[in-house]
Amino acid sequence: MARTGKVTVVGAGFYGSTTALRLAEYDIFDEVVLTDIVEGKPEGLALDMNQSRPVEGFETKVTGQTTGLAGEGYEAIAGSHIVIVTAGLPRKPGMSRMDLIGVNAKIVRSVAENVVKHAPDAVLIMVSNPLDEMTALAANVTGFPSHQVMGQAGMLDTARFSNFVAERLSVPVGSVRTLTLGSHGDTMVPVPSACTVDGKPLTDLLPAVDIEALVQRTRDGGAEIVKLLKTGSAYYAPSAAAARMARAVAEDSHAVLPVCTWMDGQYGISGVYLGVEAEIGSAGIVRVVERDLSESELASLRAAADAVRTKQADVASL
Repeated sequence: MARTGKVTVVGAGFYGSTTALRLAEYDIFDEVVLTDIVEGKPEGLALDMNQSRPVEGFETKVTGQTTGLAGEGYEAIAGSHIVIVTAGLPRKPGMSRMDLIGVNAKIVRSVAENVVKHAPDAVLIMVSNPLDEMTALAANVTGFPSHQVMGQAGMLDTARFSNFVAERLSVPVGSVRTLTLGSHGDTMVPVPSACTVDGKPLTDLLPAVDIEALVQRTRDGGAEIVKLLKTGSAYYAPSAAAARMARAVAEDSHAVLPVCTWMDGQYGISGVYLGVEAEIGSAGIVRVVERDLSESELASLRAAADAVRTKQADVASL
């Protein structure tokens, strides 16, 4: 199997370390770099992951690197084709994603500055919360072309929606197709017209009130997990989504995925990072893919854009 390139995951918490392992187990990269500010943690995790290679049968090497507040250690990410940023504080029970904005903005700004310095050609995949705002901040700080910066949100929300539909109807998850657009939060926009089970419209299988209940559970999906865990937040499903985005970049697959990307007139929306479907290639976003939306779906998407635009403008100064 041909392996090529380097991918970096910034942040070695549960989310980051799980993402790094998923990427390594794909066995398509030469190297996965895992960084963190906690001394020794990324090195220890990398050592552990590398020792799983004979068992799982992958050759990709995992490198751990402690980084400092002044940028020490970031030289390890040099040459990365993809950088996934998971750094930041997770939510605690009762917290919203927006409650994290101040502290995580400072962390993301520092990371973005070091990415520019050491991996200026990397495609940047943001997962730090609040997602839409942190993606906009990273784009602003790096000055990267808009196609080079994207956020992971829609893939996770869509996966959660699909899982809930499958459980509700007692069908295999592989038979379910759903889609969520908009923001990663309260203004998430489900797209019923794109939701099917074995090719049949979801609206033919469930009443509107049941679908809305599943939609609301999807909106609250992260909070539900945070409440149950009590310490920490989701990482298995989020890491799967982020790793899959990175794989689409690495393989230049041109897969169409729901991601947070810059809007420049699509759906009549401009000047904001928003969750929509996009074609993903080796340079990042190839193009935003517009689908036919109902009037209510389009109105909700535009409302979501208005809701996050002001917040994204405010975060630029943090």
